[in-house]
Amino acid sequence: MGTTTAQAGSGLTAAKAAKLLMSEGPNTVATPAPRRLPGRIGRQLADPLIALLLAAAVVTTLLGDLPDTAVIVLVVTVNTLIGVIQEVRADAAIAALDRLAAPTARVVRDGKDLILPAADLVRGDLVRLEAGDVVPADLRLTDAQRATFDESAVTGESVPVPRFDGDEAASGTVLTTGRAAGVVVRTGATSALGRIASLVAGTRPGPTPLQRRIAALGRLLGLTAVAVSAVVFALGALAGQPLSRMALTAVSLVVAAVPESLPAVVTLALALGARRMARTRAIPRRLHAVETLGSVTVIASDKTGTLTQNRMAVQQAVTADGTRYTVTGTGYAPHGEVHPAGRPDPLGLLARAGLLCNDANLIAPSPERLEWAAAGDPLEAALITFAARCGVDTTAERAATPRIAESPFEQVTRRMTTVHQQPDGTFLVVRKGAPENVLDPEADAALLAAAAALAADGLRVLAIATAVTATPADPADPPALRTAGLVGIGDPLRADARDTAAAFESAGVRLLLITGDHPATAGAIGAQLGVLGGTDAVAVSPPSADDIAHARVYARTQPEQKLDIIAGLQQRGEVVAAVGDGVNDAPMLRKADIGVAMGGGTEVARQAAELVLVDDNLATVADAIGEGRRIYDNIRRFLRYALSGGIAELLVMLAGPLLGMPLALLPGQLLWINLLTHGVPGVALGAEPAEADVLRRKPRSPQESVLGDGLLLSVLAGGLCLATVVLAAGVVAHHHGRPWQSVMFVVLGLAQLGVALAVRAKASPRTPRNRSLIAAVAVSAVLQVAGVLLPPLQTLLGTEALTVPELLMCTGMATLPGLALRVVHRNRVTT
Repeated sequence: MGTTTAQAGSGLTAAKAAKLLMSEGPNTVATPAPRRLPGRIGRQLADPLIALLLAAAVVTTLLGDLPDTAVIVLVVTVNTLIGVIQEVRADAAIAALDRLAAPTARVVRDGKDLILPAADLVRGDLVRLEAGDVVPADLRLTDAQRATFDESAVTGESVPVPRFDGDEAASGTVLTTGRAAGVVVRTGATSALGRIASLVAGTRPGPTPLQRRIAALGRLLGLTAVAVSAVVFALGALAGQPLSRMALTAVSLVVAAVPESLPAVVTLALALGARRMARTRAIPRRLHAVETLGSVTVIASDKTGTLTQNRMAVQQAVTADGTRYTVTGTGYAPHGEVHPAGRPDPLGLLARAGLLCNDANLIAPSPERLEWAAAGDPLEAALITFAARCGVDTTAERAATPRIAESPFEQVTRRMTTVHQQPDGTFLVVRKGAPENVLDPEADAALLAAAAALAADGLRVLAIATAVTATPADPADPPALRTAGLVGIGDPLRADARDTAAAFESAGVRLLLITGDHPATAGAIGAQLGVLGGTDAVAVSPPSADDIAHARVYARTQPEQKLDIIAGLQQRGEVVAAVGDGVNDAPMLRKADIGVAMGGGTEVARQAAELVLVDDNLATVADAIGEGRRIYDNIRRFLRYALSGGIAELLVMLAGPLLGMPLALLPGQLLWINLLTHGVPGVALGAEPAEADVLRRKPRSPQESVLGDGLLLSVLAGGLCLATVVLAAGVVAHHHGRPWQSVMFVVLGLAQLGVALAVRAKASPRTPRNRSLIAAVAVSAVLQVAGVLLPPLQTLLGTEALTVPELLMCTGMATLPGLALRVVHRNRVTT
């Protein structure tokens, strides 16, 4: 049997461990084979809207209309390319799990040390670990000496966990203190990492809410456009029009009725949103994820490193005289404040004692690491930071009071005792540990009650006692000790976490806290966030149906149970955003409608997510929700604009023959109007700014159609208004013997451009105008009028010249639909 030691370098954290590479071998986490490129392309082309455009392209090719064919094919090609790229990037989440474990192992065989790939480990191997080593496979410990493991990347537990002989150590965790040896019991797909890998592999994300809505809209528009075009073709044929012309007219109606620039508008809106989010340090890994955030109704967040700092700190201190102090600061930085102010002797004694009975150290910032870090047990590092915040010169104090003897921490006694020589020749004995193992039940009854109160607040409580002797004391059997006080240590909330939770509530988004911590700790964090009321209970996994419907805080949650919570919420119709940073969060991130990972978390979490917060700031998600809602509003603006024009074109073509105009508009004229109105102006609508109340509105129902909430009625009314004005202009021109077809051509084009200006976002001091839309409308209007003035365009489009008074009349009538729409929606442009 070989003896191995995982080689990972000293001072390795669980997050860093998640970035190491795993080679092929028995201990490799299996991943599914990548999907082939033709299949990816096929899925993109199967979209109803794209399929309809492809059908239109085939017909225009058969009819010899090659320019229109080229435009349609270009739109389809760009949209398909973007979709394939997004899918390839999303699949990288599973591949990242291949890079998670210790890369090498030292095997002692035949009395020699050999360095072999850790992936070659098999069941029965004996692994030896020292502080800083990554556990290369699931182990059953056979020799654990003061061993504590950082399991935050796998379980979400922020405090290192002590392990003893007979316990198991999970692969991917890090030995932080002590040393250990253990026998390999599980490798590869059966290990802790392998189990998470299989969960991630089985939780591919489904289509986003926007993709589902656009697909449903495509089917609706396709059926409607084909049916109406068939009616127009039949009416024209019965009126004696050439079949080839009517076939081209029918295809032109299909293209005109369907907003074929919708993919370009959606892509531009998403790209602009992604760029804005990137400026705020949020990087979307899937373009459609930007919009999905706008539909989110629930945010399921991990605790450690997401809502909290993932750095242990003394938050409360109680001295022997019963005075309670609150300690503030950021991370392990020695700078902070103690309230109430002042440095009384009892507080100084407590801080000094915690500093001396301590094996940890603080690492100062460097060019590679901009923050203070802990070397050793995070609980002990928190005591060093506490001493510094109380005004103790930690380096000088340790140098002046060296340790001469110690009794290390043991699980049985749950305490540690050290002896130090003081500058005056006396000796200081310091003991720290669990309150019930350090304090006297009778003499310290008040402090024991204070300890219980601190524990109820979700803090780890340590009691500290001291004694001064004339001669060195035996640390295992010291003289009578005098209590110095208590310290309550926890993983503090991020500075803006409570404000962020309030922002989510204001936006109508429910924030859930899902953690593997103890229920008391989870409940305390929930109360501090403001998401857990006084009568609310903490749900303990596995969750019940009632928990999923009402609970805001979940404790003792395993990766599989996180999936159950996400799935249960989705079955209730919620759009769920999951936020996390650890390996244990990866399945949840993949299962959710959108996964959000912290940039400083594990590589697996980042690969599983659709959005990465580079600044590790959950408040950025609130801004991203506003950006997603802006994008969705702009897509609806475009639909109101484009579909109103498409319906108007259909109504004009249908009603024209009934009013004595057999072919109201020629195919080339329809396509010209479609190009000018659905093109640059339509795309410019995707850049409209957010309205002032975007984060004060409730999220839209996930079941709501993209044409819901009154938009369909608005589109129909707008189309009817446009068609009425155009037909009226045509009838008047026909009655006076003027070129009625050219009049209808100009009025229809200009009126649609007027609608584009009418559906803009509501103006406010904080909402800048979208100058690109104004410029696009102006250019398109000039080109529309040029269609009846320039001889080459007259020949191409079959139009006739109009006089200046006729053009002014056309312009005046064209303004009516836009003005009417603006008046109707003056209180709210975006429904």
